[in-house]
Amino acid sequence: MGKEVNILLVEDDEVDVQGLTRAFKKLKVANPITVARDGIEALELLRSDRAKDLHPYLIILDLNMPRMNGIEFLTEIRSDPELKKSIVFVLTTSKADEDKTEAYRLNVAGYIVKADPARSFLDAVQMLDHYWRVVEFP
Repeated sequence: MGKEVNILLVEDDEVDVQGLTRAFKKLKVANPITVARDGIEALELLRSDRAKDLHPYLIILDLNMPRMNGIEFLTEIRSDPELKKSIVFVLTTSKADEDKTEAYRLNVAGYIVKADPARSFLDAVQMLDHYWRVVEFP
């Protein structure tokens, strides 16, 4: 079995953070989760000395956040030589085609819409659990 995958959840809505955390527990996924409340906080964490403790990591990113939204965050990490290979899944309420197009242009691994949050969170966590069991991380 490979290394344990750490999850960086970039989400400003506490209800969504709790919903995702519950979904991880319900599905018995014990991967460590670190929460950043917006893109600026996530970048500070990824660029800090503590970042080495996160490797390997996967980012779950909301798009609609204060200070630095998800698209701005993606643009920033894709231009950073140290962060550009980060694996990012978008989990958002936005169904806007322009958001989907821009997210995929910025190389997200997947775009998940929070339609019915309880079901969306369970489905997303189940998919992510399968993803990191199959995919090899450096």
